[in-house]
Amino acid sequence: MKQLNFQALVDFNLVALHEGFGKASRSSGRSKASLSRHIAELEEGLSVRLLERVGRSFRLTEEGKNLYNRTVGLLGEVSDAAQELTEGRGEPRGRLRISAPVTFGNTAIGRLAAEFAVQYPEVQLEVTVEDHAVDLIADGYDVVIRVNPKPDDELVGRCFFRDRLAVVAAPSLAFPKAILETDTLPSVPAIVGIGMPETGTWTIRNGKDTQTIHRHAVLRLPNPIIIRDAAIVGIGAAVLARKFIEDDIAAGRLVCWGEVPERAVEIWILHSSRRLVSSKVAAFVKFLCDVYADKDVGLNGLPGQL
Repeated sequence: MKQLNFQALVDFNLVALHEGFGKASRSSGRSKASLSRHIAELEEGLSVRLLERVGRSFRLTEEGKNLYNRTVGLLGEVSDAAQELTEGRGEPRGRLRISAPVTFGNTAIGRLAAEFAVQYPEVQLEVTVEDHAVDLIADGYDVVIRVNPKPDDELVGRCFFRDRLAVVAAPSLAFPKAILETDTLPSVPAIVGIGMPETGTWTIRNGKDTQTIHRHAVLRLPNPIIIRDAAIVGIGAAVLARKFIEDDIAAGRLVCWGEVPERAVEIWILHSSRRLVSSKVAAFVKFLCDVYADKDVGLNGLPGQL
């Protein structure tokens, strides 16, 4: 492979971003001929076709899509760093793409995004709310917020929130009594997350007392908001983060049967370990950790592992 031409890579990303040579030319002030020549040089150097031209239009090949997804974020970081150095300061600026889980996104991210925007008006937040695990690098995100993430060599970050898990139910659903005559565990209908097994056990600690109960799924629902709403109706018990349901317990909509001692909730903000941390990423990580540094902060809406 020939030495990679950085400007050719920049021009390729420019054309891919604007989905055409004309728009890319008008946006950058570079001629269409120059853009086309650089992309041809890039294709020759990589020995792959990046664009498929159809008349006056084009589309990215699979190789082109992969190259764009893997480099667009890196080039953005380079551009931000160059701009900061040119201006002689590290003021956070530019687009910051964030992926957040649905429950956290629906209940907390709007307020957080607004407060961050007030502090850093030069940063344009773009937040996607989804429960499936995105590929931070391939999908072009700057940071992701994840609940109890698995170890990942490509990601680093900080845990900004921890909480205990509790088994809760509506007052109409009685706590199952222990069956002393047999070895059979007491059983309770349960509301669990999608993908959880139909049956299982919960070990519940209430003060000094610990009891194991059998649970059988009567509903499988996609996120803690919906699970909580179903539990309030009284169809089954559920495991949820304490902070998430504290208002419902105080109002009498739910009753806490006890905590699940061997499990907890941790929410992390993560970014790529491959990149130098830009000022906008560093600012958002610090902002989020500072907001949740106070243990008494209102955390209504944080998800739990079910």
